[in-house]
Amino acid sequence: MSHLNYNHLYYFWMVCKQGSVSKAADALFLTPQTVTGQIRALEERLKGKLTKRAGRNIEPTELGQLVFKYADKMFGLSYEMLDIVNYSQREHQLFDVGVADALSKSLVSRVLLKALPEDDGIHLRCFESTHELLLEQLSQHKLDMILSDCPVDSTQSPGLFSVKIGESMMSFFGAGDISKKRFPAVIEEHKLLIPSTRTAMGRKLMHWFDSQGITPTILGEFDDAALMKAFGSNHKAMFVAPTFYSSDVLELPNVMEVAKVEALKEEYYVIFAERMIQHPAVKRICEADFSKLFH
Repeated sequence: MSHLNYNHLYYFWMVCKQGSVSKAADALFLTPQTVTGQIRALEERLKGKLTKRAGRNIEPTELGQLVFKYADKMFGLSYEMLDIVNYSQREHQLFDVGVADALSKSLVSRVLLKALPEDDGIHLRCFESTHELLLEQLSQHKLDMILSDCPVDSTQSPGLFSVKIGESMMSFFGAGDISKKRFPAVIEEHKLLIPSTRTAMGRKLMHWFDSQGITPTILGEFDDAALMKAFGSNHKAMFVAPTFYSSDVLELPNVMEVAKVEALKEEYYVIFAERMIQHPAVKRICEADFSKLFH
């Protein structure tokens, strides 16, 4: 049996992972025509059709599913090998971390400090994006770990794991004179700033408003918690933030804490692939005690 061209197999694997030839071509820095030609060569080698159209996307045929299953194991192992070589042989171990844009930068910095050894043997690189895009990059082995406000769904992302590192009650803050005694009804009397409704906390807030029979006047949604706080301080609007960093919020001019809401809790997770469980930085974070950080 003649040797299998693993480049052809890799291109097919990327098309299946990306869902289309054009996306795979972009990821591979090749033209779609080149990728298509390489997959055809693989099909000739295997004597069968590997892909079929599903609307605008590409999906594997029955033969393609079989080939993809083995290719996924092969290339998963190859990435695992590279990761292990990276953090076992480099003088400064590279550690690429994705940060969900909904998280407080102050919180993220304090969590990541736990990953850094005293000898500065970690070369840390941080990237900020949405939870969904970060998960995609983690699945593609472009990141080593994610810090996020929600866990991974293992049924949707096999091979990825979540570890909860803490949680915080949420508080309502506001600039100006706001009646604490009439909370939560007082919310309807003020314009409100909230985390984006595409974030876990944004969705929890909307459910909480419904449960309280409150119809808020939402002035804006923010991915960046620091920007939301600054905007709230300057525009006399109410806004929501984790209680644990209320001391930072109350340093803003004329800002007061209106109420703590025990029913609203923001949770914090680290997410990583199975192959990274022995990475020293991941181990340090997973084994760290963050209880004092969230109080």
